[in-house]
Amino acid sequence: MTIHYHGTPITPVKALHELAGRHFCVSIARPEDVKRCHAIGQSVMLDNGAYSKWKRNKPTNWEKYYRWCEEWLQFPTTWAVIPDVIDGGAEQQDQLLSEWSFGQRGAPVWHMDEPLDRLLRLCDEWAKVCIGSTSVYSRPLSPQWQRRMDLAFEAISKRHRFIPWLHMLRGLACVGKRWIFASADSADIARNHKRPQNSPQRMAQRWDVVQCERTFIKPPELRWTAQL
Repeated sequence: MTIHYHGTPITPVKALHELAGRHFCVSIARPEDVKRCHAIGQSVMLDNGAYSKWKRNKPTNWEKYYRWCEEWLQFPTTWAVIPDVIDGGAEQQDQLLSEWSFGQRGAPVWHMDEPLDRLLRLCDEWAKVCIGSTSVYSRPLSPQWQRRMDLAFEAISKRHRFIPWLHMLRGLACVGKRWIFASADSADIARNHKRPQNSPQRMAQRWDVVQCERTFIKPPELRWTAQL
């Protein structure tokens, strides 16, 4: 089973309310729907805005993000992406982890260009771990991206009897393939629901029925050897 988090803001408000009862992702970069999502959603994922900073060089105010988390993590079904810097390197990510004060209510990010042993360590220490693309792996489902993801899941499968909770950031299109994601998010509905052939409800129905398999089976044509 995979939980599908639908990114916001979704406008107009009437369109957002079509998704009542579903799961939402709200970014600190665009927080205007956070109250509404907590009023109508099953659960909410708080995003730290690192992608907005990476794509548009939008400033990041981590103290503001911490205060925001303090308010909305009072809801027991809400969780947050721990601050990260895309293309920042493992050392910088670990420094930000050390500053996180909300424990397991947050999920760290493993970026696909970081060492696999960091991913394994995060899976050992955290209830949820997010996977994020980088400049090198910026095209989800490209051959290069798939090879790296296969390596990651091969390493995890060797270490864990059951695949831990992995969340694919901006990754709903990756659900239903051979990788096992407990959850994923996408802003597809927010961006495209106004097209004539679409509606928020129909789009959510199409996304939410797509599920991952139970176990990772490395395809025979991809005999990659994990290098930790």
